[in-house]
Amino acid sequence: MTLEAGSVGSESATDGDVVAAIDEIDGQPHLVIADIGRDDVWLSMTEENAASLDEWR
Repeated sequence: MTLEAGSVGSESATDGDVVAAIDEIDGQPHLVIADIGRDDVWLSMTEENAASLDEWR
């Protein structure tokens, strides 16, 4: 897996601090993945739709 990520715009990111956490959004637990070094670079999905670590082993 490469650390380089493509973006929708003309910029490309080659490094960053990407973190994941479970957070509550609208009363439901969500998995949130974010690049904390950049503004507005994150995604979220409901916890039930996120793959578990055991599934990835």
